[in-house]
Amino acid sequence: MNVRKAVITAAGVHQRALPLQVLIDRDGIEKPILRILLEEVFAAPIEEACIVVAPGDRAAYSRAAGDLAQRVRFIEQPTPAGYAQAVSCARPFTGDDPFLHLVGDHIYLSNSRGRPACRLVALAERENCAVSSVQPAREHQIAHYGVVGGQPVAGRPDIYRIEVVKEKPTPTEAEEHLIVAGLRAGYYLCFFGMHVLTGGAMDLLEHALRTAQGRITFSSVLDQLARREQYFALEETNRRYDIGVRYGLLTAQLALALAGRDREQVLTNLLELLATRALEEPVGANPQ
Repeated sequence: MNVRKAVITAAGVHQRALPLQVLIDRDGIEKPILRILLEEVFAAPIEEACIVVAPGDRAAYSRAAGDLAQRVRFIEQPTPAGYAQAVSCARPFTGDDPFLHLVGDHIYLSNSRGRPACRLVALAERENCAVSSVQPAREHQIAHYGVVGGQPVAGRPDIYRIEVVKEKPTPTEAEEHLIVAGLRAGYYLCFFGMHVLTGGAMDLLEHALRTAQGRITFSSVLDQLARREQYFALEETNRRYDIGVRYGLLTAQLALALAGRDREQVLTNLLELLATRALEEPVGANPQ
């Protein structure tokens, strides 16, 4: 398997403006979030990318991509019909080829183990199968994610063979179907927002969209994939930040800053802000 294509979805009603926001990266350079995502993609052996956008957003996204736009194809999702349908819009670009997939409302921050996209692609190519990045999360967090269940691969404590996928399960569902040997009690493997998918996954997605009554979930398609072909999960130690939640952009910016060259300056500014705030509050005040 050679993974040379990538797909980023960015057409959601509440998502479409997020990748166009500007943050300061770890090198102190102002960049649109889309540019940061594309740099993550092209750091892996990816040659070209597709961005699924809402109608009318192509020009803004092309500007945000800058000189990387020459390696990007833009495909519009005609109507906001959900995440699964957005991924399927990229089929004319991916064909039957495997591809790296990232969501457009996350920032991924690498550590000493390397970039998450590079690690994911390397594993998919080595094992010749679909792979999703996952991260352990506490039970009270699983209502926000797709969650996988399966078995650890012998000799590889960070790799799991996926057997079942559930979208935003209840604690009862998780306890019944998604407990993974080796994880701490009360923890489950949640999607990290990054996948390498096969042409078979696209086949299942298109079939589900044709035959389903009502909107389908992306996780339900991946659940079918796990029953049809080999499908692994890679436990990720890197961090990802959801910029679509409240204060998500602020949290992502702080994470980038504290991991970059301006760390000392940012820490100093934060301490000064906290100290000023403490001095301004009356003794015994109860802030609302």
